[in-house]
Amino acid sequence: MNIPKTSFPRIVIIGGGFAGLELAKRLGKQDVQVVMLDKHNYHTFQPLLYQVTTGGLEPDSIAYPIRKVLKNFPNSYFRLAHVECVEPVKKNIKTDIGDITYDYLVIATGSRTNYFGNENVKENGMAMKTIPQSLNLRSLILENFEQALLTNNLDKRNALMNFVIVGAGPTGVELAGALAEIKKGILPKDYPDLDIRQMQINLVQGTDRVLDAMSPQASKKAEEFLEKLGVHVWKGIFVTDYDGYTVTTNKDISFETETLIWTAGVEGATLKGIDGKELIARGNRVKVSEFNQVEGFDDIFAIGDVAYMPTEKYPDGHPMMAQPAIQQGKLLGNNLIKYIQGKPMKPFRYFDKGSMATIGRNKAVVDLPRWKFQGVFAWFVWIFVHLFALIGFKNKMVVFVNWLYNYIRFDREARLIIRPFKKKGREAAIKSE
Repeated sequence: MNIPKTSFPRIVIIGGGFAGLELAKRLGKQDVQVVMLDKHNYHTFQPLLYQVTTGGLEPDSIAYPIRKVLKNFPNSYFRLAHVECVEPVKKNIKTDIGDITYDYLVIATGSRTNYFGNENVKENGMAMKTIPQSLNLRSLILENFEQALLTNNLDKRNALMNFVIVGAGPTGVELAGALAEIKKGILPKDYPDLDIRQMQINLVQGTDRVLDAMSPQASKKAEEFLEKLGVHVWKGIFVTDYDGYTVTTNKDISFETETLIWTAGVEGATLKGIDGKELIARGNRVKVSEFNQVEGFDDIFAIGDVAYMPTEKYPDGHPMMAQPAIQQGKLLGNNLIKYIQGKPMKPFRYFDKGSMATIGRNKAVVDLPRWKFQGVFAWFVWIFVHLFALIGFKNKMVVFVNWLYNYIRFDREARLIIRPFKKKGREAAIKSE
């Protein structure tokens, strides 16, 4: 990989998400060599992926070049690589661009979509975990309406205009709200010769309430917001199958749709070589100590979504969200230096700053440690927090201007089919009508 050899210890970080990037910044000015590996050359602000999907933002507004973050740290290097496996005995990492050795390894690979073993849903449904997936979904949504204009088959048209979102966590709720808003204010203008009133948005949740990780007040209010927007909320229902057209559930309820969007869960994105049964816990996460050390290893650490650190307060591990990842990255940056110097490390203690979700224009729910509130003020808090958390001044300004324009004009300029996406069998089905 043409990484120079130095007298400094080499710390390899796999993954440029919230945890990995925070760690790299903490180590950047220390007497260590930092090498970051990622299959993308950018960091993705995942909480706003749904706005890329629904045309509110372009992807470059929520992405930031990893090299730009590392450019001020002379002993830090980035390589665009796909990690194939880790060889702990040799302290070696195999990638598609070659091998690299390490003195200390930090796994910050984050999470991936969890389909809970449902291969048909995985094959025929749509995920929304990365920018490419969001762009594919944006194209598919817009292509559905283009195809709906062309068909005379009423059932087919309804299926093209029926959207089923599985999973009513923050991602599913925010996506459902955004789709409902474009149905109300944008699509009727874009498609005046199509009866947009026939468009359906179905939000399917396995538990008895939406946003079940938030407070009952937030859950109740979010459901009220969704129903006012015209979203059909189905609770206590599990999707068991999807063949690309019919969604089957565990109840006597089914949906005919061309688009199933799966937001029902995530699992740790583990690596080959650090995936033995004794190392992997619930949710496909790597077992770590309170210092984020992988069990059984002195020189391998894991942080963020992929790390499983059970505590009395969090017996199933910390929430797979940005805040625990950022806090673990910050602490490990200090702990690694202490560890290298032979000093005792500080155990990780998660400080829950709260959670929030937006359901659309002037509608949001916020749970803070001491206060819980909903409505317009919560929406402004949501905006401020997300703008503040974005990386880069330009991204903050671009997103702010886009949101301001969208709010004033009730418009979403980025509803573009830049990269056409075709589901398997769609063209053949259309031709056979």
